[in-house]
Amino acid sequence: MAFTMPLRSTPAARTRPISMSYLRAFDAVARHLNFRIAAEDLALTQSAVSRQIQALEHEVGAALFLRHTRSVELTAAGSLLLRSASASLERIDSAVRQIRQSTGRQSVSITTWASFASMWLIPRLEAFQREHPDIDIRIDATDAAVDMHNTDVDLALRYATPTHNTGIAERLFGEQLTLVASPWLLKNQPVHCVADLMRCTLIEAGDAYRTQHLEWLSWQRWLETYGTPSPAQSASNVRMKKGEPQSPARWLYFNYAHQIVQAALTGQGVALARLPLVAESLANGGLVEVLPEMRLTSPLAYWLLIAPRSDARPEVRAFCDWLRLQAAQTREAIGDVADPDTADGLD
Repeated sequence: MAFTMPLRSTPAARTRPISMSYLRAFDAVARHLNFRIAAEDLALTQSAVSRQIQALEHEVGAALFLRHTRSVELTAAGSLLLRSASASLERIDSAVRQIRQSTGRQSVSITTWASFASMWLIPRLEAFQREHPDIDIRIDATDAAVDMHNTDVDLALRYATPTHNTGIAERLFGEQLTLVASPWLLKNQPVHCVADLMRCTLIEAGDAYRTQHLEWLSWQRWLETYGTPSPAQSASNVRMKKGEPQSPARWLYFNYAHQIVQAALTGQGVALARLPLVAESLANGGLVEVLPEMRLTSPLAYWLLIAPRSDARPEVRAFCDWLRLQAAQTREAIGDVADPDTADGLD
């Protein structure tokens, strides 16, 4: 009786879902490339994390990490899984946060940079909170760009040129640069022309020459525009006389706009300031505009981005409506010419 040997079959591919705890452990180890730090991040023991990674590698059928004596690195399979796992976990966490928020108090989450938050947004927030006491506001002051699709941030306020864009952004207002100083400094050291200015301490942005576009905020740009006399002007006019040096008494450098303005408010020198951020200080007399006819127009502007998933929420719409009214008041205060409401957005 003839018979045949059974053929060796290829193991069936695993189809059961991967445990979420395995993916959490994998994401933590992949981010830190260190089992001990990952374990601390997850509030687990290092051996527990190691077992979860081993179980995950068994489930996917491939090694995810190369384990060296003092280091860990991702394999090609690990890199492939990380690209999907980290984004998926962030989306899940974001959805859970939104659900929790919707079942509790209403809140609006805003990301912006520190100087704009402290000099423009926060001083105005009391009015919004008075009108909407049931809406909580969370401000994350950071210069880092945020992916509006994969975080729980509702709004982003950005400072950039119109061409520095990847999405849809709404222009709030533009910008001019102007010289400002405290009134008591000017009382002791009057400034009527550029020559007088060169006898003062000039306050400068320390990173203006190292950051793209921020060279527009530099004294060098202002002096190139106003530091040389034109043929139509007399030697006694507001510009500098021929042959006079363009080097001030001394320089004072800061990294942030709010530091520059604070130094000017306390009489430490003359600052080249962003007009939208000092309009309130000029209005209340804390600062005085020096040589107001010598403002400098900047290509930079202030923009609002709304996360697509947040646009329909009533509390976000209420805050955006309030923000637009505040922006309109700023445009009026600085004489900003209205631009189209939208432009290709910012990152």
